[in-house]
Amino acid sequence: MKESKRAQIVLAGNPNVGKSTIFNCLTGMRQHTGNWAGKTVASAEGVWKEKASPDPRAMMKDIGIRQELPVEIKLIDVPGCYSLVASSPEEEVARDKICDPDIDGIIVVCDGTCLERNLILVLQILAHRDDVIVCVNLMDQVRRRGLSIDDKKLSGLLGVPVICTQSSQRKELRKDLAKVCRGFCRKSSKYRKCSGYCHELMEDPKETADKARYIADEVMIRDGETDDISVRIDRIMTNSLTAFPIMALMVMMLFWITIQGANYPSDLLGKLLFSLEEPFHKLLMETGLPLSVCEMLSSGMYRVLAWVVSVMLPPMAIFFPLFTLMEDWGILPRIAFDLDRCFKCCKACGKQALTMCMGLGCNASAVVGCRIIDSERERILAIVTNSLIPCNGRFPVLLAVISMFFASGSGWKGAIILTGVVLLGVAVTFIASKILTLTLLRGRPSSFTLELPPYRKPQIGRVIVRSMLDRTIFVLARAAAVAAPAGIIIWIMANIEAGDMSLIDHMTSFLEPVGKLMGLDGVILTAFILGLPANEIVMPIIMMVYMSRGTLGEITDLSFFCSLLTENGWTMLTAVNMLIFSLMHWPCATTILSVRKETGSWKWTAVSILVPFLSGMILCTATAFIYRFFL
Repeated sequence: MKESKRAQIVLAGNPNVGKSTIFNCLTGMRQHTGNWAGKTVASAEGVWKEKASPDPRAMMKDIGIRQELPVEIKLIDVPGCYSLVASSPEEEVARDKICDPDIDGIIVVCDGTCLERNLILVLQILAHRDDVIVCVNLMDQVRRRGLSIDDKKLSGLLGVPVICTQSSQRKELRKDLAKVCRGFCRKSSKYRKCSGYCHELMEDPKETADKARYIADEVMIRDGETDDISVRIDRIMTNSLTAFPIMALMVMMLFWITIQGANYPSDLLGKLLFSLEEPFHKLLMETGLPLSVCEMLSSGMYRVLAWVVSVMLPPMAIFFPLFTLMEDWGILPRIAFDLDRCFKCCKACGKQALTMCMGLGCNASAVVGCRIIDSERERILAIVTNSLIPCNGRFPVLLAVISMFFASGSGWKGAIILTGVVLLGVAVTFIASKILTLTLLRGRPSSFTLELPPYRKPQIGRVIVRSMLDRTIFVLARAAAVAAPAGIIIWIMANIEAGDMSLIDHMTSFLEPVGKLMGLDGVILTAFILGLPANEIVMPIIMMVYMSRGTLGEITDLSFFCSLLTENGWTMLTAVNMLIFSLMHWPCATTILSVRKETGSWKWTAVSILVPFLSGMILCTATAFIYRFFL
């Protein structure tokens, strides 16, 4: 038997049909999945290993290929597309991979609940190549609607293997796909044709649509069909009168659960981590390091790390799973649908609503997610304004200020205020988008097809594990990696003197006039500048400077922190403008680099920095003027 080779197989299909879920199942990787169209914006590759069949020729006989069996397959998950006529960058990526002659086979994943529409892409692919397997997915939802699909008849009509699967049954899915994929091998010619009537080159879209409709009607068995409950729910969720109140209520509930659930574990984690600082300091001293180095590592690096972990981990461990559940339920596409008219008024794209929601987790990830927007003008518009939505790194500051000054001991009140802050960011996003479309980014809004996926019951266990590993731990590790060196730099600036003041005191004194004009002070502006690597370290810097110790003080509880702030001149105006400036200031370093990579332009990178900063500065200055004039 000849040595086996690794075949290359592409996973293709319409958006939101379960390709990434199947990819994860076959490769064991953790490509992020979500119940909304356009989630995958770049190709992902993984290795699918299967044991060799004891009788390879028998296994390959089903699909008429009698060559050597590959035991390893390179699986490529491409972005979803509705047609091979690409209308966006991600569809171009998908088309190029599908039509690549070096690819050994295509698995076209279809949504069984809307088979007719999915078969249009299948027919277009079959017009170019016949090394195709059709995987009709989501069969559990098909059966739930009282429908069934005759896969054997569909296979006969198409002339290629067809299997029906549901991605929740991983063992069966892997087994079924392995059975038909074992015969894929490299072809000697660029493309091959077979005798199926649908393999003619179809250039007429109407002809393709008619054939897809015919094929779907022939194989769909509708005995016992029931109404789709998604339609009834969407009459409320997408109604112009009820949509926005429901959306605001859901966001408020999300924040309330996060605030209430994070308070106690955050307090326990903080006490635990800060209690380890002294033993850590003693351990450093025993190694023979100089006292200044030991203090820098313990009072600088470790204390900043302790603050970041204790403040960030509990809220993230609650927020990200809840947010992921909203994705899996299908809430995000409904939000995009509801906000589409608002973005159209700003000459922007409704898909920007999806990237805004992604920004609640991480602005850098949301910037990459803007690839789902087809128009270059609208994509840049979404990238530039994305930082007006608070990311996870800014939530600790917002939560701390709200808890200390506005909602002490009241979770509901804090959730309402935090929801109001987020909605303020949405409103400023609309205003900034409108101004940009009238100045730097003139143009007409493009149209797009927004698919509302069915409401799906999330797999809660998988969602929790996925959100913890892919989001919580990832973001926390990134923040810690930035906070550790930042803590050392801050300690050095606070302990090296120039004249009669430390370097950090010189910096705060220089920024004090601008800070006062904005209703803040120089310390706050200094903290935001030094917090450029990670927003999570803004509050530790503020505390360190106010305590004037050259080290970050231990935060026993928020009441202690609140007393420290009020003793240093904080008023209700300071607290309000702190919320505003936390919401609207320059993006973090990671997001800035992501903007530069996605736009390929330093010009738009600079604009993405100036837009949120100028918005926050103008709004803070106006708030300070009104407060001082009337009070």
